[in-house]
Amino acid sequence: MTGKQRRVLAIVATDRTFEPSRHGTAAVWVGACIHCKSPLTIASDGTPISAATIEHLWPQRHGGDNALANIALACGACNRGKGKRHDTRSKQDPQLLAIVEALRARRRERWREPPAELAAHVAWADGHP
Repeated sequence: MTGKQRRVLAIVATDRTFEPSRHGTAAVWVGACIHCKSPLTIASDGTPISAATIEHLWPQRHGGDNALANIALACGACNRGKGKRHDTRSKQDPQLLAIVEALRARRRERWREPPAELAAHVAWADGHP
């Protein structure tokens, strides 16, 4: 399992929209995009089945890190759209600041303590910023 897969599972573990489900015979996690709430499906090994991407709420280009409070899962279209329209703005741009604060609030609302089967991925992510 790659670091990216473990990070995805750590996000799944701390996002209450993700619940265990089945995709055919495979165990998966199904949740929602942090932006548009469209369904996202993640395999039990952390591989996105749908077009899920890691979204940095405070953009990496402005010093955003991989702390679990700063990352969420987004559909590819939303993540690319935010990146093109907002992440390129100045760190002080009011529109960027408003979007980031709204995403942080949404992430806090969706936060949960990790289910036991995913707790090890959260511990790993906390140690690998």
